[in-house]
Amino acid sequence: MIELELPYPPSVNHYWRRVGARTLISREGRIFRHKVVSILADRGVRPLDGDLEVLVELYPPDRRRRDVDNSLKALLDALGQGNAYHDDSQIIHLDTWKREPIPGGMVFVRISICRKV
Repeated sequence: MIELELPYPPSVNHYWRRVGARTLISREGRIFRHKVVSILADRGVRPLDGDLEVLVELYPPDRRRRDVDNSLKALLDALGQGNAYHDDSQIIHLDTWKREPIPGGMVFVRISICRKV
């Protein structure tokens, strides 16, 4: 099992940028991904194998309206880049909660191997 406290991710609305005919990850998205990859590397996280269950608790930085699903793309991609798992297609159960805002925002993530029932 992997448990992490991570920075609050950029919304999918701010994650991608069009540059001419190309679509790229925005500067904000690259900074977020770099922070997550660094945190996972510092913790010595190795990729989990098999089907995964992921719990995400979003603590936004303020009370502005936010859709929880808009935060997941940047977060799950960054976790994959940081070697929490081999590919986000391993995730077969994703549970997401939006909690009360905290200054600066934060995300709590728990990733575990899914036990088949």
